Amino acid sequence: MNTQIRRTIALGATLTATVGLAACSGSDSTANATPTAVSATAPANLSVEQASLVGPGCNAYVTQVPTGKGSVEGMANDPVVTAASHNPMLKTLTKALSGKLNPTVNLKETLNGKEYTVFAPVDTAFAQLDAKTMDKLRKNPAELAKVLTYHVIADELEPSEVVGKQVSVQGEELDVTGKGNTIKVNGANVICGGIKTANATVYLIDKVLRP
Repeated sequence: MNTQIRRTIALGATLTATVGLAACSGSDSTANATPTAVSATAPANLSVEQASLVGPGCNAYVTQVPTGKGSVEGMANDPVVTAASHNPMLKTLTKALSGKLNPTVNLKETLNGKEYTVFAPVDTAFAQLDAKTMDKLRKNPAELAKVLTYHVIADELEPSEVVGKQVSVQGEELDVTGKGNTIKVNGANVICGGIKTANATVYLIDKVLRP
């Protein structure tokens, strides 16, 4: 077993053990909507943060949240869970990561502390889960922690680096395929990826991944 995999699996145990940390700041009240697929052609005047984005929904995201802490530029200033809490498309994920879905599962402090890649299901992705599954995640902290850490890689990977077999913090592999504006992870579409936070690179995805 190579050093990276040992480090990743060990970190998975650390993350699971950190349930019960302090809750994160609340999310904005901006409209809860997933950016729809639009032309991949970027606007003429790109910021540094916008220039690194990939995915068919990036223009819609930039249009929906043009300024503020939930914008591409705003998220770059905060660590990942704090940044996600300001994004109007990540309300459910933020609750799950910060002890508001299950009070014994709180990964905010841990995920805000080191470098990560996070595949972040948008709110409509969670809405696709049936009521029985959501109820299980609320009531079963071990299952919730397992699902959440399956969306995290213990390294910060740019769009040019992320494609391939990646070991999640949960311990199982993620299969990232495609390139450019058509990247997928385990078959889920990356709506917009390469979003920088102070300590992580985020990929908005349209499905909740299950280990």
